[in-house]
Amino acid sequence: MSGWRSRTANAALVLAVGLVALVGLVVQSGGLDTAAEWAALPVVLLSSGALYVRRRHPVPVGVVALAAVGAYGALLHRPGPIMVVFVVALYTVVDEGYLAVAIGLGLASVIAFAVADSYNRSPNSMNGATLLHAGWLVAVIVGVTRNRRAYLAEAQARAVVAEQRMEEEARRRATEERLRIARELHDVLGHHLSLINVQASAALHRPDPVRSEQALTAIKQTSKETLHELRATLGVLRSVGAGAVGPAPGLSRLGDLVRTVDRPELEIRTELAETRSLPPAVDLAVYRIVQEALTNVTRHAGATAAVVRVRPDHDDVVVEVEDDGTSQPGTPGSGIVGMRERARALGGSLTAGAQPDGGFRVCARLPVRPGLAGEQS
Repeated sequence: MSGWRSRTANAALVLAVGLVALVGLVVQSGGLDTAAEWAALPVVLLSSGALYVRRRHPVPVGVVALAAVGAYGALLHRPGPIMVVFVVALYTVVDEGYLAVAIGLGLASVIAFAVADSYNRSPNSMNGATLLHAGWLVAVIVGVTRNRRAYLAEAQARAVVAEQRMEEEARRRATEERLRIARELHDVLGHHLSLINVQASAALHRPDPVRSEQALTAIKQTSKETLHELRATLGVLRSVGAGAVGPAPGLSRLGDLVRTVDRPELEIRTELAETRSLPPAVDLAVYRIVQEALTNVTRHAGATAAVVRVRPDHDDVVVEVEDDGTSQPGTPGSGIVGMRERARALGGSLTAGAQPDGGFRVCARLPVRPGLAGEQS
């Protein structure tokens, strides 16, 4: 559509310039009565028509327009409105960047104009029309050159700004990816290593062969799970073409997660309401938030009971983890910060804090509407 409009505007300009030159010829000559005036007619028409291809061939069209000015002056012995054709051609030559050619064409046209104008003047009369014509051409060349330089400077500035924005966007994406990987590593290592620490401590403080065997079995299973998830998390750093990474954990693995945390002195209850299929990023976030919250329960709360709730709420999914611990929370660590960042990255929110009746509560609200979280990670 834009190309069609450009061609239409170009044709309209050519017709307008040709009409001005043709009417000027007829008016200036008082009618086409002589052979010279009839010979000038095709000069006007051909030079005007050549303007249609001035953008593709600016220099040849400029030369044709200059030759037309010279022929017009030689035929009629005076300058005429055909100069409009030359001015348009000269403007295009300058606008396309051929400044030296434009200056040469301008000087040649001044000479041709002066020669044609001298036929109707006495040798001693001042050729004011020639000076006026020269000043007009200088104004055209200088004005167009200045505008072109300003346009090129603006285009260059826009290119620099666009390049800077691309670099900033690349840095932002790299930073977000590093933070995402850091959160994944923290959640995986922090959770499983905490469980290993708890089980090892239980085995050391209770030198019971049965409990020690149970603790060592749990440590073995937890360490195996740690290696599996760590391998999957680090898979995002592999080069293209490396082996496929296993599916990310989600709601379907919450049962396994709770079983790895559960122990005799800590009862964990799950309340999972029927929830629609979650986008992969939200599904992973639910799992990681529950994982980190349970890690805090086993490490800091001193709790005997905890409950994990996952339920839909309109266009959101709500995740709650509560415990009855008595430990006083200190300064929020990287775990709570990481959970909050993970929720915010999906357009959601997370609150964490002690409850009035004792215990600690983590509550996250994550949107599951299309376009909000479906493509984020």
